[in-house]
Amino acid sequence: MAAALDDTILTRDAALLKDTVREAGALAQSMFRTELRKWTKGASSPVSEADIAVNDLLEARLRAATPDYGWLSEESADDAARLSRRLTWIVDPIDGTRNYLGGHDEWCVSVALVEDASPVLAAVFAPATDEFFFATRGQGTTLNDKPVRATRGSELDFARVAGPKPLVERLKPSLGEIKLHRRIGSLALRLCRVAHGALDAAFAGGNSHDWDLAAADLIVQEADGRMSHLSGEPILYNRREVAHGVLVAAGRDRHAGIVAHFRNRPLA
Repeated sequence: MAAALDDTILTRDAALLKDTVREAGALAQSMFRTELRKWTKGASSPVSEADIAVNDLLEARLRAATPDYGWLSEESADDAARLSRRLTWIVDPIDGTRNYLGGHDEWCVSVALVEDASPVLAAVFAPATDEFFFATRGQGTTLNDKPVRATRGSELDFARVAGPKPLVERLKPSLGEIKLHRRIGSLALRLCRVAHGALDAAFAGGNSHDWDLAAADLIVQEADGRMSHLSGEPILYNRREVAHGVLVAAGRDRHAGIVAHFRNRPLA
């Protein structure tokens, strides 16, 4: 089992993560809007040769440099050995594959390093929009190397809230139409938008997975935001079950208000 992450190892792994995710993003960008082989896995999840190529690059670079770490990726067969590793890479090679295959810009490479059940390093890179989010536990969040913060306050402007409309409508104080922020097809990017104040709050509507969430979670938390289950319970990663229910991300005060709202008005 790997030792706990000390500052020297954290610094080393942060540099490795930045370089590797930039390289992976460049590979994905080079294949963007080209003719790609694609197929469907499970019921309706699209996959392309770009997802696999980016996954292979990430795995080769990260696992070669950190052979004692676990590995969990959307595009790799799950290896239960990760459950006994204190440190595990959690990877989504291309988050927002439908957007990617449709030629739309909002997709990203998302990678986190998790210690026990919590992320300690995170990178989310959207090459098509030139956005590189990075966070280290206890050191804040940057967007393109500049510090960012979630918006403060507890009020709700629904035009700055993203997520499934039936869920968000449960927040409104009275009947009447609400106008939400436009849909963001990459869940990781939707959540990261909270970290730099483009959104006041974002929801994940259920059936998201560790690889969709782990990097964005740390990026939001280190930007003085909060991301959790609707109950307020933290999200735990690198467990046997990697799927999650409804989640919310927002600035600290707004998050507290949303959690209190749903505690009084639970979904079920």
